[in-house]
Amino acid sequence: MSDEYDAMGEMLQAHIDENHEFLSWLGLTVTNVDDGTMTMSVPYDEKLTNTRPNGGREDRRADIHGGIAATMVDTVGGLVLRTKLDDPVQTGIATINLNVNYLRPATGDLDATATVIRTGSTVGVSEISVESTTPDGETREVATGQGSYRIFRSE
Repeated sequence: MSDEYDAMGEMLQAHIDENHEFLSWLGLTVTNVDDGTMTMSVPYDEKLTNTRPNGGREDRRADIHGGIAATMVDTVGGLVLRTKLDDPVQTGIATINLNVNYLRPATGDLDATATVIRTGSTVGVSEISVESTTPDGETREVATGQGSYRIFRSE
């Protein structure tokens, strides 16, 4: 990461910590920012899991609720567009459409990586992949998504 993107990551993390109680409660952290790409993480926590039993298996963690992956898709998908904007701080971004495809249960820490597909004058599109660690330590893709976002550029 360049100094510019390091600073952007720190600024975004501070903004999340100070202004977004839900994202802070999830433990969402900015782990990488670069030109057209961004990764955010959420650590595994029992408070984020489904309440259904783990099939009676003591050796298996409960699955993380799918809404956590969807929140990550939406959040990192919109924020990554800021890496392509002339004024990333003052420009507003709002979700227009969000698509999430669940591939398998998430049973560990989550990492969501977004890539900018297009940043137009009023609409941006990004693709997102969410990965989770399995009980045996493998990293597997658990969800994919795509978001469309309205860009409110300052005049």
